[in-house]
Amino acid sequence: MTGDEARFTLTRIGHAADASQQMIADVCAGLTAEHKSLPSIYFYDDHGSALFEEITRLPEYYLARAEAQILEMYANDIIAAVHPDELVEIGAGYARKTQLLLAAIHEREAGNVYVAIDVSESALRHAGENLTEMYPWLEVRGYVGDFGSDLASVQREGRRLVAFLGSTIGNLPLDQRPSFFDSVASMLEGDDGFLLGIDLMKDESILIAAYSDSAGVSSAFNKNVLTVLNRELDGDFDLDAFDHVTQLNATTGCMEQSLRANRHVSARLETIDLKITMEAGESIHTEWSCKFTREQITEELANAGLSVTDWWSDAENRYALVLARRASFAPA
Repeated sequence: MTGDEARFTLTRIGHAADASQQMIADVCAGLTAEHKSLPSIYFYDDHGSALFEEITRLPEYYLARAEAQILEMYANDIIAAVHPDELVEIGAGYARKTQLLLAAIHEREAGNVYVAIDVSESALRHAGENLTEMYPWLEVRGYVGDFGSDLASVQREGRRLVAFLGSTIGNLPLDQRPSFFDSVASMLEGDDGFLLGIDLMKDESILIAAYSDSAGVSSAFNKNVLTVLNRELDGDFDLDAFDHVTQLNATTGCMEQSLRANRHVSARLETIDLKITMEAGESIHTEWSCKFTREQITEELANAGLSVTDWWSDAENRYALVLARRASFAPA
C-alpha cells in the first residue's frame, strides 16, 4: 500500500438492501400518485454525478462561480472562526471547491482530516485519490451514504467544521429541512461550526437560465433519473418521450424541475411489476431548488438550535455562505 492509499479510506455507511427497498417504496409511491414525482437523490448515480459536475462549469450556472468567489475571499476567515481538527463535507461530490478550504486549513495549521460524505462511490474515490496526491499532509475518509439518513454513522475525530455547500439545501422542500438541520445539529459539539451554502432570491430570468442551459446538460441530468430507474428496476422508459421543464414557484420561492411527457407514455418497471401510463402534458416532478433570504435561513437554523454567527456573500449578492453553531455555544 502506498502512502497516498494509506491516507485514504472508504466506508459504506448506507445499507444496500435498505437503499434498494427505499427506492422501490419511493418509486411506487411517486409514480402511482395523482401528481407524479421522484426524489432527486436518484439523479446521482456515477453518471449523474459527472453530469452535475459539468453543470457547475456552464456559463449560465452562476452558483458555483459565486461560491468559489466567496471561498477565495474568505476561506481563511472561515477556518479562523472554527479552527477545526476535521472538515466534514456533506454531499462532497468531487470535492473541487473544497480545496480552497483545505488550503486555508493547512495555512492556519488546523487539522489534517477531511471527511467526505456522498452517495457516489466513484466521486469519492476520485476526490480521495486527487486530494491525497495534492496534499501530503491530509487524511481523507470517504463515507458512501445518504445525507438524509446516515450522518449519525460518521465517526468523530475532534473539533468539526461541517460543510454543506453548493446550495444543495435548496433541493430539500420546506417540510424536509427541519429534520436535516436537526441531524446536522446532532453532529455538532462545543464550538464546532456548520458552514451552509445558500442561493439567494433573485430575478426569475437568471434562475431559469441556470436550470435550463442552452447546451442541454441540465436536461440530460434531469432525464438521468429515468435511466437510473430503467437500470435498477428493469424499466423501459423512453427518455425521448419527455421534455425537461423548469419554472419558478413564486409562492414557495423554489425552482421546480420536472419531466413532461411530450406524447402518450406507456412504460413498465419489471422488477416491481409496475406499469406507468401518462398522457402528453403530464409531468413527473423531480427536483426542488429553493432560494432563501437571510431572515428565512436564520429562522430555520434557529428552530434546530443553531445560531448564525457569520455571513459571507459574493460581490453581486447572489449567493451566501452561512456559519452557524449550536446556540448554547454561539458567541454572544
